[in-house]
Amino acid sequence: MKVYDLTHTISNHMPVYPGTEQPRLTTACTIEAAGYRETLLHMFSHTGTHMDAPAHMLPDGAALDSYGAEKFAGTAVVADCRGQAAITLPLLKSYDLTGVDFVLFCTGWDKKWGSSAYYEGFPCLTADAAAYLASLPLKGVGEDTISLDPCDSTDFPNHIALMRSDFVNTENLTGLDGLIGRRFTFVTLPLKFENSDGCSCRAIAMEE
Repeated sequence: MKVYDLTHTISNHMPVYPGTEQPRLTTACTIEAAGYRETLLHMFSHTGTHMDAPAHMLPDGAALDSYGAEKFAGTAVVADCRGQAAITLPLLKSYDLTGVDFVLFCTGWDKKWGSSAYYEGFPCLTADAAAYLASLPLKGVGEDTISLDPCDSTDFPNHIALMRSDFVNTENLTGLDGLIGRRFTFVTLPLKFENSDGCSCRAIAMEE
């Protein structure tokens, strides 16, 4: 079995959503002083490669800890969205999504990680593409960008459309370009904390 890591590393100086405080990883205990090493993590729940729960934006939306673990794993397909101004309905319909649990969008924006360009101009779903996905029996979606909606959005239409269909959404993925058009097992596991509106994940792809 081949396992591919689709996760950005969390660090003190990593990109975060505009207006969000950067994470702080602080040494809490050292081997020299305590006999073991431990790190204090101080960060927002939507840091790095992370999952949005419906509770992130819907008052009555499900929190991540309310789902069974099966919600976070399943068959996935990567749609090639590189060089596109938007993720359109015809593009999505060019893929066979029968039996798929997750649709992942490869825009190539992970190559801009760490630069100001990462926050601007990435392709987002059109309204009819979002509605089409919301009509499918999916568990969720994922993308190699910082958001399903532009960073200057105030009403977040793509998030809302998919969350109303009880989708989870994994943002800030990386390395999707090596999996375009292939079917594989996608696993994206958030921490299980109470009333979780979102959480950083370790996202992987597995192929036999």
